[in-house]
Amino acid sequence: MRRRSISTATALAVLFSSAALSVVTAGPASAVTATFTSPAGVVVDATRQRVFVGDDTSDGRIVAVDYSGNRVDSVSGIDGIFDLALSDDGTTLYAAARRSHEIVAVDADTLDIVARYPVAASIGPLFVEFTGGKAWFSYEGQADGEGNLGSIDPSADPAGTDAVALGQLPGGAGTGITPFLDTDPSAPGLLAVAGSDFYDSAKNVLAVVDVSGATPQVTARQTGDYPLGGVDDVDLVPGTSQVLIDGASRHSYADGTFTAAGAYPAARGADIAPNGLIAQVNGDQVSVYRPNGTKAVRTYTGDTSTVAWAPDSSRIFALVWSANGYTVKPLLDPSRSVPTLTVNAPASATRAKKLTVSGKISASVPLPAGARLAVTRTDLESTGGKALPAVTVKADGTYSFSDTPPAGGTVTYKVGYAGDAEHTAATASDKVTVSRAKPSLTLNKNGNVYAYGTDVAFTAHLGTTYKNRSVEIWANPFGGDKPNKLVKTGKVNSSGNIGAWVDMTRDTEITAVFKGDARYAPRTVKVTAFARVKVSTAVSKHYKTAKIGSTSYYWFHKNTDPVLTTTMSYYPGRMQRFDFQVYYQGTWYSSDSEYFALATNGKSAVRLGAPGQSGIRARMRSTYVNNGSGDTVNSTTYGAWKYLYFSN
Repeated sequence: MRRRSISTATALAVLFSSAALSVVTAGPASAVTATFTSPAGVVVDATRQRVFVGDDTSDGRIVAVDYSGNRVDSVSGIDGIFDLALSDDGTTLYAAARRSHEIVAVDADTLDIVARYPVAASIGPLFVEFTGGKAWFSYEGQADGEGNLGSIDPSADPAGTDAVALGQLPGGAGTGITPFLDTDPSAPGLLAVAGSDFYDSAKNVLAVVDVSGATPQVTARQTGDYPLGGVDDVDLVPGTSQVLIDGASRHSYADGTFTAAGAYPAARGADIAPNGLIAQVNGDQVSVYRPNGTKAVRTYTGDTSTVAWAPDSSRIFALVWSANGYTVKPLLDPSRSVPTLTVNAPASATRAKKLTVSGKISASVPLPAGARLAVTRTDLESTGGKALPAVTVKADGTYSFSDTPPAGGTVTYKVGYAGDAEHTAATASDKVTVSRAKPSLTLNKNGNVYAYGTDVAFTAHLGTTYKNRSVEIWANPFGGDKPNKLVKTGKVNSSGNIGAWVDMTRDTEITAVFKGDARYAPRTVKVTAFARVKVSTAVSKHYKTAKIGSTSYYWFHKNTDPVLTTTMSYYPGRMQRFDFQVYYQGTWYSSDSEYFALATNGKSAVRLGAPGQSGIRARMRSTYVNNGSGDTVNSTTYGAWKYLYFSN
């Protein structure tokens, strides 16, 4: 079971900064995802597939989440929780409580507190680890302020005097040093101890202690002539006689003394997997290195404070900052490098002509020699993708291949690497606009004008194409109240024609659409046909009709006021223009025309007024004027003249 404590900077700020001692209240946690305000220790339990996280809030809690970061259970009441450790058998979780000066034992299944072990310390306990059958913790003594090592014996009675042992580090850690601790499951009974004096980073301690026996024995200890500088963390390196300081520098202790053994790029915090991989935290990135590697195998992005490996090295659990606090995020596949794959195809190409696609694949871990990339072409003929011959990567990571696209339009070349034991899969693609021939498409009756309500057959003619012989015909009446409507779709006949009937009640834009095929481009053509309005005028209050010459007149008494009622195709806001003329000495003379609004039933009644004298001949008509009668949805239409005669 691996765990990772909070960084030294955070730990010391909590201990010595009054500003840091004011706890920020956590907002309400999500119903699913657990959120942490002040993380304090992380332990990963593979048996239960849980991650235990300490949270140094006002209620001092431990929260158990599943491998997806979803809350499972919690326990509170641990005052000043600072670090966590899990017993070797996985049954008990130990929490260091710095404010209440105790080690708290918690049942790992139920998260019930099973024991509290008081620690006589001025500072701490801070860091806690479990190995050799005991829980080991670091603290500073009450009397001397000396940093040291203590232990908890789970087999002893918590209420007795034998459960807690202090002063277990031979020679102590030094004044003002509360050391970091680490264990390695592959080396049971070994404990790494390292730390610096808060006030003087030149004063430090580094030791590896064998705690498997009755009395701790120092395996190796730093001497005064081996400088360390400030110590922010310590890790035992699995499978070697080495420790890692601050997640960056390795130190060998094979001969009982410490010597430099290589380094990684400097980072803020780190954790080592059982297989030796190291996860470094650096700003908003987590980088994974192989043992003694200087180039990251894999890098994850995220504002991370703490990382902890799963015991099987299959994933890393990172505490990642978000707007509401820290959440547990699993970082998967950490041992495999993520290749960068590029594909570069020409922007355009000619159909049935050869083109070349090139690219490069690279990774922090070199790909195996002769690596092969799968290639797929997707086009109008192969919408599900057609596999092309695989391409071999050159020694410098570049590749290229040629292809002759049989279809035009947008052609996509997708290149993929399947992955291997050291690399994840990778895919990339690029698009090519491949030329297509322009088909012939025509539509008849452009500009024709029709009487209101005439059914008109429009015919589209499609020339040569490859496979698609279908054409759509759309009718879009003028005016914003009627949508563009599909009136016909289907294959053209053997002559290349397809027709559709349109009821012409308004000026209408007719569109023929050919959607293209693999060798011929889409084509759209439009025509506009025009429709007059339907208009009529009824005359009333006349006493007879009779002809004057060959023209039929409505006869009125000279003091009668004629009423002329126009009926016209209605459209919102539409008006009819009232045209009026008087006959004098063989010529018709016009008076000013005037517009009158139509009611919603399309009617407009106009009172002409009585002339008061006889012998007057007049005529009127109702007219719809495009853009003059209040709208533009029909073509200008003149109604029939109505002839009026006034007698005694």
